[in-house]
Amino acid sequence: MEVITMDYTQDTIKHVKGKHFSYGDRRELQGMLSNKSVHYSLRQLARHFNCAPNTIRNELKRGAHHNTGRYGARRAQNAYEQSHANSIKKSKRFLSSKFVSWVVEIVIEKGWSLDACYGYAKTHRLFADSEMICVKTLYNYVDSMLLALRNIDLPLKVRRRKRRRNVKENLKHLGRSIDERPDEIAGRNEFGHWEIDTVIGSKSKSDNVVLTLVERLTRKYIAIKIDGKTASAVSAAMQSLQKYYGDKFSQIFKTITSDNGSEFAELAELENDTTTKVYFAHPYSSWERGSNERHNGLLRRFIPKGEKIGKYTSDDILFTADWCNLLPRRILGYKTPDDLFENELDKIYAA
Repeated sequence: MEVITMDYTQDTIKHVKGKHFSYGDRRELQGMLSNKSVHYSLRQLARHFNCAPNTIRNELKRGAHHNTGRYGARRAQNAYEQSHANSIKKSKRFLSSKFVSWVVEIVIEKGWSLDACYGYAKTHRLFADSEMICVKTLYNYVDSMLLALRNIDLPLKVRRRKRRRNVKENLKHLGRSIDERPDEIAGRNEFGHWEIDTVIGSKSKSDNVVLTLVERLTRKYIAIKIDGKTASAVSAAMQSLQKYYGDKFSQIFKTITSDNGSEFAELAELENDTTTKVYFAHPYSSWERGSNERHNGLLRRFIPKGEKIGKYTSDDILFTADWCNLLPRRILGYKTPDDLFENELDKIYAA
């Protein structure tokens, strides 16, 4: 059945999708519902007003008489205006709350996401539930420019679309394929399984690079400035880690998964004097080392692509890793990677 436009709609403006109902829309709706000769379904009304059926359902509830259930435009308008006024009062109250002030401070000073702020505050009971607002509302406040934050201040809110690359045949075989890696490692249920990668700054071959490792269960992130994107530089860094963790190295680094970059040509040599197993992902398959890719994206917040790594000190690189490791994660129950990693080390050293 086609929706019939009545004479009383001629002085109204077509409802714009995504906008609140105006008083004119409500008068038009009342007139259509009062027409005894035509019965309109929710879907027909929604199509006519360019909105979702659920919007019509809510509007009918808003304007319904408590006895007869009959819709009234003025009644609906009064209810809307009262609700809007209450919403503004509530927003003003929350905008001046200690929780919101704390969130703004933490985002600016520590670079946490709004979700990390909310989850950390909730988990550690920093504020009463009545003082807090949900993450979605926080983002709405930012979008509406009600906070001293912009979207560009929020990590991962503004994203760049990645270019897709066609998967090419693997021309290099540096060692054991990821296909041979036990399936349970993919489940992230056991500690000690790492992903490894390098982060470059400029395209200069003489520039330093950052060697990064991520532990899959705890999301512990290690970032080390090395001399270059070479097998010998990577090997030297891994030897330093072996020396640091001593005879516990193989318990902390049970497996390491790498890509087939030439800088990892000597990585499999770890198996010669440790029980650590090394696996190599398929070419152009970064999703097989997803944790490492995501953490390297966090590193880019501090070291923009194209900028020389050499201008940063080893302490600068360590600071970026510390920031990542002290960031509460929803996936970790709003605990930090450092907390979980230290717990695992305690188990190993206590055994």
